Amino acid sequence: MSMEDPTQVGDAEARDPNAPYVGGDGAVMGRDFVIPGVDPAEPDPYRFHTGRKRDHGGTDAIEIIDLVKQFGRARILNGLNLGLPEDQVSMVLGPSGTGKSVLIKHIVGLLYPDSGDVLVHGESIPNMTDDELFDVRKKFGLLFQDGALFGSMNIYDNTAFPLRQHTDKSEEEIGEIVNRRLKEVGLSEAIYKMPNELSGGMRKRAGFARALVLDPAIVMFDEPDSGLDPVRTALLCELIREVHAENGGCYLVISHDLGTARRIADFIAVLWNGKIVESGPKEELFDSENPFVSQFLNADVTGPLSMD
Repeated sequence: MSMEDPTQVGDAEARDPNAPYVGGDGAVMGRDFVIPGVDPAEPDPYRFHTGRKRDHGGTDAIEIIDLVKQFGRARILNGLNLGLPEDQVSMVLGPSGTGKSVLIKHIVGLLYPDSGDVLVHGESIPNMTDDELFDVRKKFGLLFQDGALFGSMNIYDNTAFPLRQHTDKSEEEIGEIVNRRLKEVGLSEAIYKMPNELSGGMRKRAGFARALVLDPAIVMFDEPDSGLDPVRTALLCELIREVHAENGGCYLVISHDLGTARRIADFIAVLWNGKIVESGPKEELFDSENPFVSQFLNADVTGPLSMD
């Protein structure tokens, strides 16, 4: 069973081709907002966005509903709808600067939407109190682009930090968990090294270990392949797949790297101009007939996306 974004069905038939584009919230492009990289006079910026969601055969751990986020006049997310499946590795792919990292920040409550909702296991993130949000964030593990390690702490203490902050575990218990996670990512011999003594790939693996110490139900990776050579990218992808196979949960990877998508993704969503163009199982997306999805996932020079 496939689903369509209800805000987009029939848009092309109903819209006056000479009228300015009007968002789902009634805001007029060019007057009330601009979409980065889109001509404000463009009457139909979403003509390739079917919003189609192909069935992934499971339930959604995370649901994004009509999400709108604007910074000044720049509208980064514009009525985004997306469901991310439980117990699968999902990837949100799209051109640079199209809102992928902004999406992650909404999921963990670091940003609040102008309108719309984010549900994690059925609970609304924007409507939580600070205490509720503090508790729900324990469900998340997050690996940032550069590992985001504390420069003044060695790898052991970096990895132990969430356990010391969020649990009452003894140092003996913490040590057992930290050593197990560092061994899992191949850093058993580097636990007392400082971040500046590690390669980029090792820092990312240390960040991955830290993201796992609270046994999160959801793990998110913001461009984990950024700055890595092809071999280390492949090794990190293999590690992500292995750890997911062992632990399960909802994994979300933000990237624009097609090699990473082919290696680790079960489910893919393509984001462009603040909305999902199409989403579904990896094999179906790579065979999509949607002009933009096909161009992007096949790295084709001809199609809707240009250098402009």
